[in-house]
Amino acid sequence: MSRYEYGIDFEAIEAIDIHTHVEIDGCGHRSMDDELMAASEKYFKSGEERTPTIDSIAEHYRQRNMAAVVFTVDAQSATGHAPNSVEEIAELAATHNDVLIPFGSVDPLQGKAAVKRARRLIDEYGVKGFKFHPSMQGFEPNDRQFYPLYEALVEAGVPALFHTGQTGIGAGLPGGHGIKLRYSDPMLLDDVAADFPDLTIVMAHPAVPWVDAQISIATHKANVYIDLSGWSPKYFPPQLVKAANTMLRHKVLFGSDFPVIQVDRWRNDFATLDIKPDIAPMIFKQNALRVLGIKR
Repeated sequence: MSRYEYGIDFEAIEAIDIHTHVEIDGCGHRSMDDELMAASEKYFKSGEERTPTIDSIAEHYRQRNMAAVVFTVDAQSATGHAPNSVEEIAELAATHNDVLIPFGSVDPLQGKAAVKRARRLIDEYGVKGFKFHPSMQGFEPNDRQFYPLYEALVEAGVPALFHTGQTGIGAGLPGGHGIKLRYSDPMLLDDVAADFPDLTIVMAHPAVPWVDAQISIATHKANVYIDLSGWSPKYFPPQLVKAANTMLRHKVLFGSDFPVIQVDRWRNDFATLDIKPDIAPMIFKQNALRVLGIKR
């Protein structure tokens, strides 16, 4: 029996933020070292608290009548930095299951151990999806050595959310702190989507500088979606706004990247876009329900 069961009234909530980070866990561990954290804060010009607890995240979204997907990133092999406890995040999210939805994270470079841990996170901790950051984790998503991991996610029927495009992590540091952007080219995910048609894939963020490729993939592959996190909507590439309003209206998801981008700021800026009134509810909730397997 998993430790997490939905307690969310999906009819009553106004929105689902598909992309929020836990940057400090209950034991006080941070998900990034100080140099990377400082570079990220500078890149995003973060003026708010960057390390809210699970309890404060839950209350933040509860006050807004919203649900939020919460996760961290396990990139220990690539960075040498111990991640937050994914298991503890899932356990704490379960105490706030009226607003929080836990996603897991495993280090793909750990091979069979990553597959085993992914299955344990699903079966014992009830995580509802997985977050990957190819640039931070240092792996090419379409390398077949990682296919057993995707097979496990397909078997469990949970989605995979992949960072795509530019990243604020390492931005402005010499060599970008060794972080390689090419791992987050969405075209690598096109291979994965083709080879795993039953795997729901979310491409996180407007994938600058590969936005046109991102739009093409989401248009071509029925199992691929785009979340709109990581950028203020006022900076969205115009072709992405146009696609969200038309051919990708069922494929784009609200995501903030909280706490680096505050949800209130994101929503206020989104309100300035020329999005059709009947499409906004799809972006804010309906499409996420489909991704999470709650509504087909």
